Amino acid sequence: MPGSALVLGGGGPVGGAWLTGVLAGLTEAGIDLGSADVVIGTSAGAVFGSRLRSGVSAADLYGRQLSGADAVRLPVTARQTARFLWAALGSRDPQRSIERLARAALRARTGPESDVFDTVGALLGEIRDWPERELRIAAVDTQSGQTEVFHSHSGATLLEAVAASCAVPVVWPPVTVAGRRWMDGGSRSTANLQLARGYRRVLAVVPVPRAVGPHRSASQQAAELSDDGARVVLLSPDRAARRMMGRNMADDTRRSAAARAGHAQASALAPSVADVWQG
Repeated sequence: MPGSALVLGGGGPVGGAWLTGVLAGLTEAGIDLGSADVVIGTSAGAVFGSRLRSGVSAADLYGRQLSGADAVRLPVTARQTARFLWAALGSRDPQRSIERLARAALRARTGPESDVFDTVGALLGEIRDWPERELRIAAVDTQSGQTEVFHSHSGATLLEAVAASCAVPVVWPPVTVAGRRWMDGGSRSTANLQLARGYRRVLAVVPVPRAVGPHRSASQQAAELSDDGARVVLLSPDRAARRMMGRNMADDTRRSAAARAGHAQASALAPSVADVWQG
């Protein structure tokens, strides 16, 4: 089995803030996240995974959350929430559920695709090129409902890949890349741990442990990797962190507190992470 995979899950602006706190806390504890053979990012995890892989330090990512930088304007209305839940929870079959959500995303009256590109482009800053070391970004094809992976040889630009991974159904429009329409990579799995299959060591930082609908949770996916012989550490918000994060993952006022909670949680768990990651 090849070496190590760092998996960064989705979770909106607030979940992303918690994720940066975890990354910074682990790094401060001496854990070398840059040694990962692959970084796999979904939605918010695609944004921060791209920046981390491109040389931005975990400390900088964390500090920008504390300072209020990297704000994302993502106003989610009650009507949008209701449409999302109606679509995602309308079937107990995972494939039918994602197909319902894809139809809802394609039919929704949202802003233009440029809104997604502009927001994601601002978060990436000057980063536009794929990093030299392997980065994989998950997005869901609205036609097939399947999760697919963008990488440096997939024909999409980094901005296109990250925008596709971040296109929240019903809130933002699906993004067009290579003639296909894509929606948030976390639509059927917020972590996409299955993409780390075959790696010997897996560290998954997952702000939201489960996608809405009848889909496998991050813990179920982690267990499957363990059954295949991998050593897996799954980090999700603890009770204190969930309290700081609140229920609205788009609430910008929660980002600083969420980031601090992630940092504190990582500091406490660093020894157990090091045992697997550096073992």
